[in-house]
Amino acid sequence: MANTRSRKRANLRDVAKLANVSVATVSRVLNTPDSVAEVTKAAVTAAIAELRFVPSAAARAINSGRSRVVGALVPTLDHAIFARYLAAIEQTLSGYRLSLVVATTKGDAAIEAEKAQTLVDIGAEGLIVSGVTHEPGLYDLIERCQLPAVATSYYDPDFHLPTIGYDNAGAGRIALQHLLDLGHSRIAVVHGSLIGNDRTLARLKGLEDTGDAELSFVEADLSIEDGCKSAQTILSAAHRPTAILCLSDVLATGVLYEMQRQGVGVPQDVSVIGIDDLPGSAHASPSLTTVHLPVVRMGHATAVAISEWIENGLKPSGMLLATELIARDSTGIRRPA
Repeated sequence: MANTRSRKRANLRDVAKLANVSVATVSRVLNTPDSVAEVTKAAVTAAIAELRFVPSAAARAINSGRSRVVGALVPTLDHAIFARYLAAIEQTLSGYRLSLVVATTKGDAAIEAEKAQTLVDIGAEGLIVSGVTHEPGLYDLIERCQLPAVATSYYDPDFHLPTIGYDNAGAGRIALQHLLDLGHSRIAVVHGSLIGNDRTLARLKGLEDTGDAELSFVEADLSIEDGCKSAQTILSAAHRPTAILCLSDVLATGVLYEMQRQGVGVPQDVSVIGIDDLPGSAHASPSLTTVHLPVVRMGHATAVAISEWIENGLKPSGMLLATELIARDSTGIRRPA
């Protein structure tokens, strides 16, 4: 019977012994192969192949003083918008031979500060955070470690970290103006929690100039289920709105589902608009009108910025990315009562 016991993983000393060279020579073959004679390099390479040696990332970090890791802190991985953003970051970082480690915070600033310390403890050379509302401890950590750090999903040229993102208040204004242009004057707004969420607060601020429109507000957890519940609340009101403005496509999707369940026509009876432009929004029934947030471009730009800072000492400037109304089938001209 074959021996099923685990084979001990080969280390640098094993390779050096088999190749009849020093450990330092093996290290040079791995890290600066051009500095080693061809015959020596061939002997070490053969030993590596025979022993199936895989260099330890931890050992490389100790030897080089580099982990080549960037940490990203995001509220959740439950929604596609974060998956697309992180995928863009990871793809771009790989071009700089940097790796991404992600930690989720549940939107809690205290948890974020703890997770940031954990990322630093494992050697993160840079941090990417969401928004501009954070615990003082996070800023202290960044300052103490002289750590390259970029804030995303928000643009504020006066913030003390570089910000790469979009005008959230502007996104709210774009969505509201679209409904006003269609003649809607009674509008329900569905939004996520306001606690510690500067992006939602900014989007609400963008709704302040309503003209003669009457706005009502429903707070919900950021989920399709709570979008459905919000729609139930809105539909049970004595005076139904003619339009529903959701500050995320996730909530808008739940609203659309509930409208279908209750036989309410969209946009014949009620118009619905979101903010995000998630991949599935174009394929909803009806297709969802929304404000496009350039999260993929933001991910690429953020990765380039943090990489250039880490690798070349080039601290980035902030970057404002444009948002855009995507008009689809879920909004229409207000019909007379």
